[in-house]
Amino acid sequence: MTFDPERDLSIARFIRAPRATVWSAWTEPRQFEQWWVPAPAICRAVRFEPVPGGSMLTEISEDGKPFAPHMNACFLVVEPQRRLVFTDALHGGWRPASTSFMSAEITLDDAAGGTQYTARVMHSDRAARDRHAELGFYDGWGTVIEQLARFVEPPTS
Repeated sequence: MTFDPERDLSIARFIRAPRATVWSAWTEPRQFEQWWVPAPAICRAVRFEPVPGGSMLTEISEDGKPFAPHMNACFLVVEPQRRLVFTDALHGGWRPASTSFMSAEITLDDAAGGTQYTARVMHSDRAARDRHAELGFYDGWGTVIEQLARFVEPPTS
């Protein structure tokens, strides 16, 4: 997949944890729930099947309110401990969605002392990309990656 600056957004971070640990946090539903949405919001993985065609159905609770729909997506590519691709253009089981906002590719690469984490989010056109940026892509995804890092990194002494 080639980065297209006209339609894509990307964010990266070094995480001081082994790639296998970061992978588990991404693919085990109870771990995923711990960091996927910016705190103090809470995530619930309703259906979470990290296999091609598997469902990624999450709900969110903000300010103690009842859970509400958050993401209904489908995993497209699952390369263990290396790469995940998912989209909201499809639901689990390859079912077409009525609307779509984005597709995302998460890559994990070995780096000295940890993992290089990169998220690339693809949109249909520049307007959708710009709308996502205006909605706070860098703040939101940056916060979530920071939460992921805190979740998987060993405590510093």
